Amino acid sequence: MTKAEKAAAIEGLKDKFSNVSYFYLTDASTLTVEQVNKFRGLCFEKGVEMKVVKNTLAQKALESFPEELNYDALYESLKGPTAILFTETANMPAKVLKEFRKESEKPILKAAYIESAVYIGDDQIDSLSKLKSKEELLGDVIALLQSPAKTVISSLQSGGQTISGLLKALEERAA
Repeated sequence: MTKAEKAAAIEGLKDKFSNVSYFYLTDASTLTVEQVNKFRGLCFEKGVEMKVVKNTLAQKALESFPEELNYDALYESLKGPTAILFTETANMPAKVLKEFRKESEKPILKAAYIESAVYIGDDQIDSLSKLKSKEELLGDVIALLQSPAKTVISSLQSGGQTISGLLKALEERAA
């Protein structure tokens, strides 16, 4: 790889890292070509982009970002073969990995970056797959906000029926 190609690759990675808040570092080194193609297809279906990278280029791209992003916690995971899974949904790569690993032992999760939080190790897949997406969290908040209003309305409706029943009983008693 020439210097110009390396510089272009680093710039491409910088662009990717600056446009996503979530990415996973994986090791898919022992997968066959057929398995890698199947995994890439599954990633594509779920909106996850897989990119095989050289560790030194990925680290150089990450080093160009401010320290508060906490990318330096990932440097230790950039050893051995690395494929990066870029995504817009925090839990989707973990779900894809879990689904694919029903048939295969790899890819192994080296690390995950979720909005400045770093998860290291393959044992993190279960907890990462249970993370809620932004859409799911918004749905939960809306449901919580609607819940008291629904309770008040149903209480008023049932209370109205109770009052009318009580009035009716009093009316019948008086007659």
